Amino acid sequence: MQTLITINNKKYFADLSQPIDISIPLIENERQVNCFYAPLYETSPVKAGDFVGSTREGGVVNFLNIRLNPHGNGTHTECVGHISTEIYTINQCLKRFIFTSKLLTIYPQKTEQGDRMIVKEQLEEYDLEGIEAVVIRTMPNDAYKLQQSYSGTNPPYVHHEAVAYLVDCGIQHLLIDLPSVDREEDGGSLLAHKAFWQYPKDIRENATISELIYVPNEIKDGFYLLNIQIASFEIDVSPSKPVLYQLKPQT
Repeated sequence: MQTLITINNKKYFADLSQPIDISIPLIENERQVNCFYAPLYETSPVKAGDFVGSTREGGVVNFLNIRLNPHGNGTHTECVGHISTEIYTINQCLKRFIFTSKLLTIYPQKTEQGDRMIVKEQLEEYDLEGIEAVVIRTMPNDAYKLQQSYSGTNPPYVHHEAVAYLVDCGIQHLLIDLPSVDREEDGGSLLAHKAFWQYPKDIRENATISELIYVPNEIKDGFYLLNIQIASFEIDVSPSKPVLYQLKPQT
């Protein structure tokens, strides 16, 4: 099944039968991706009297409770409600789910302070005209990202001027394979988050940030159709499943 997409007056085909899932699966009782000291994802069967919600424990069905912190456990998509005093929910802010996008591969620069950071000049090397979303794969890109415990490691992040540049380019959705667009410990400044959502003066209510994605090395940079899938949570964030579909020029 194919669909026709136009970017900058050029036509591309997306093969919807070839999805590329760039979310990180959560697997209980195995090493999990985790950040900001969040409790690990886990499940437990409902138990009531003689009923147990686990077929492995003798129950007739699996009926599980889930403990999950979306920001700290795996791939998630968040809205401005993540940082605002006003109530914004991801279910109300994300009203469209299909977007034109571009995948970029960037090696964060090392700063004099020893941080690793994506800077504006790196993003300026790419033509971002005519797309709605940017997907950033950082290097190095080993499979450790699927199980990394980031807490206390000061992982790479994005300079707020780089984020502001994306906003100037018209980018509505930013996806990245890091725990946060901001520094792990920044004293609560949250400069990159605020720059992306233009909070608090000119809030971009429909813009989203997705963090802790994973894009395998064999996926090439370029244009893609992006589908952001979320649960209908009326909070600032949801576990998410971003899916890419490669765009091929119409011949």
